[in-house]
Amino acid sequence: MPSHHTPIVEKPPRPPEHAAGTPPVLEMHWPDEAATQDFALQLARGLQQWPGGTDACIELHGDLGAGKTTLVRHLLRAAGVQGRIKSPTYAVVEPHTAAHEGLPWPVWHFDFYRFNDPQEWADAGFRDIVAGPGLKLMEWPEKAAGQLPPADLALTLQVEDDGQRRVRMQAGTERGRTWLEALRAH
Repeated sequence: MPSHHTPIVEKPPRPPEHAAGTPPVLEMHWPDEAATQDFALQLARGLQQWPGGTDACIELHGDLGAGKTTLVRHLLRAAGVQGRIKSPTYAVVEPHTAAHEGLPWPVWHFDFYRFNDPQEWADAGFRDIVAGPGLKLMEWPEKAAGQLPPADLALTLQVEDDGQRRVRMQAGTERGRTWLEALRAH
């Protein structure tokens, strides 16, 4: 029986064999921050096990205060990041080193909130970071629209009146589809 902290996964009707052009979606409900932390732990473990997971590109959508940075902090801790985890709101990107199979695992936390034009992404020189190895976590990706590669997974967080979170996870690549199905099965 799940604890009261376990994220609640809601399984919407599944289209047969994921009809072409229909990205798979997973809907979740996080009643509290502990559920967010539990999900982050599950995701970190998955990324470390799934083929290509350590080089994933994950977008985080949601209004201010939706819990994007909180989720990233829990994910980074679950991945083995030590020390202070700062928000990249002013720096735009914060590099971190997690651990994977005893080796350093680069993680890049982007926050494009302050971008006024998607061209700022290209001008900042992030193309090499995103194309290189490591996990890329991107808050406010819509501010760099048209510049980013397709996200393997995109999470949209929405705060409900009572402070709980509704979360929608969508796969944007084939490997993201595989990972989303693994999360759904778990």
